[in-house]
Amino acid sequence: MAPPAARHRYNVNKSDNHTSFSKKALRKIIKDPKESKNKDKSQPPVSSTKANAIVPGVDTAFKTFVSARLCSAIWSYISDCDETFNYWEPLHYIINGHGLQTWEYSPQFALRSYTYLLLQGVPGWIYQKLFQPSPVLIFYMIRCILGFGCAVMERYMYKAICREFGIHIGRLWLIFQLFSVGMFVSSTALLPSSFSMYFGCAALAAWWQQSYNLAVFLTAISTLLGWPFAVLIGVPIAFDMLVRQRMYRSFTMWALISAATIGIPMVLIDSSYFGRVVFAPLNIVIYNVFTSHGPNLYGTEPLSYYFINGFLNFNVVWIAAIITPPMLLLDYFFIPARSKSTLHLPHYLSLAPFFLWLAVFLLQPHKEERFLFPMYPMISLCGAITVDVFQRIFFRLKTIFTKLAAGAHYLDHTMFIPLLFMLVSTLLGMSRVFSLYRNYHAPMDLLIELNQFKAAPDFSADKIYNVCVGKDWYRFPGSFFLPSTNFRIRFLQSEFKGILPAYYEGGENATTIAHPYFNDMNQENEYMYFDYNKCHFLIDLDEGKYTELEPNYAVRLREWSVLKSLPFLIQEKSHRLLRAFYIPFLTDNHTTYGNFNLLKRKKWKQS
Repeated sequence: MAPPAARHRYNVNKSDNHTSFSKKALRKIIKDPKESKNKDKSQPPVSSTKANAIVPGVDTAFKTFVSARLCSAIWSYISDCDETFNYWEPLHYIINGHGLQTWEYSPQFALRSYTYLLLQGVPGWIYQKLFQPSPVLIFYMIRCILGFGCAVMERYMYKAICREFGIHIGRLWLIFQLFSVGMFVSSTALLPSSFSMYFGCAALAAWWQQSYNLAVFLTAISTLLGWPFAVLIGVPIAFDMLVRQRMYRSFTMWALISAATIGIPMVLIDSSYFGRVVFAPLNIVIYNVFTSHGPNLYGTEPLSYYFINGFLNFNVVWIAAIITPPMLLLDYFFIPARSKSTLHLPHYLSLAPFFLWLAVFLLQPHKEERFLFPMYPMISLCGAITVDVFQRIFFRLKTIFTKLAAGAHYLDHTMFIPLLFMLVSTLLGMSRVFSLYRNYHAPMDLLIELNQFKAAPDFSADKIYNVCVGKDWYRFPGSFFLPSTNFRIRFLQSEFKGILPAYYEGGENATTIAHPYFNDMNQENEYMYFDYNKCHFLIDLDEGKYTELEPNYAVRLREWSVLKSLPFLIQEKSHRLLRAFYIPFLTDNHTTYGNFNLLKRKKWKQS
């Protein structure tokens, strides 16, 4: 990647470097519109480059981010059962007094942190105590808060990118972020990897602006309160502070301050919940790294997994991102050097978090989409940098083979390249988002339909209603979608032979009770299975294949009536590309859907 002597891509007159901007001029380009007394607040600031590029102000960018993340909060489905059972369910217990517990929350293992849950759950708890809303409203309120927090991080990062990498790359990054499927999925997910994305990328933004102490503190939040493996984000920051800047005292002091102010309260809170001294981040590292089996019990994936997943979530931006290093080398040797490539840091260091992260997680046999969440904004940034390199290489070739006027700016002759990238990435992103909603949103919609039962004549607030799931247990979106606290999700025996979650025990000290049926080997325990005859409602996907343990419940007309049926994609019967992206007139002819049914027992017994 290009060293500090590489070129910058923005000139105001005849030079292409950051130093051609005075600090005052640079602030004027990227500052908030409200900071200008003589400018119409409704108008974004305009670049002073010869290309006269329109660059959204920070406030304008923030508003677009908030709009996009609120759309995600409302329309995104839960794509990972780990989010449901390891986070939404324990949070439901904290707020409403009951919920499902996984083995990771059992005191003998203590892999998860209640401190993280409390950070997300306190607003929901206050909302519940003040207004007693339907549980699903608490779910969406928390999601909107997560989306707003993500938008705050993106606002800060946008400002830092404009300053460190230039306003053209900042503009490209903004568009790529707004229409990224990956950000649509991750920005409002109740997952530590999403939390680490918020604070880890904020740490990078602080680092790019030379706010070193803040960068260390934000990295500590991302690592300790979020996901311990997010410490990888801080490795280049530590290298810069210790090796390049020799800031030994500052790094040591702020590392200790961060560990004390975050780690000590975390240990105290978690220990009170588990009933023994617990440091959850250490436990999860030990389990994943230092046990003989680690997470591989839950499945392994080939090396191609992240490359396919990256394309689905970022399409052409992903391709541009992974070729950034060779493109920067080509840029270094092909474009005449005139100035610094960035304001403070060389590219090899400022982009190192993404490629270090990718190198580490590509080598792990157990792969999941959420493992890349912390680096999603960096994918957009690397993609934007590659597009900019394409522009400058094209401009260089054009100057060699044609006669251009002296002082011509590369943006005046190459804007079709970023416009093409933005158009393709936006169309593919919207196509993918629509496809995800259309194909996989049925479980959430069915349970919202179940909420109508509270208005039925046979509803009783004093009765416990059992909502059963069989083979589709992992698609259950969480107890927040059940109509009220007298509904319980129950598991029927199916062909699945792994460990299932179980309800917390009653009483105030339920989180300190170690269930004997939990284990860390993903071994089946029949304790989790429920009596089919005691089910009041049943959720089941009819995809045309049945076994003794997984029958077609919908045809048992003497027992069940169908309250609602919605289409749900059957992957193995659908075209891989056309199920991933919605293409009018083609997708409908090459995809197959089963019926996701919400069934109600016609005559039920008292539980």
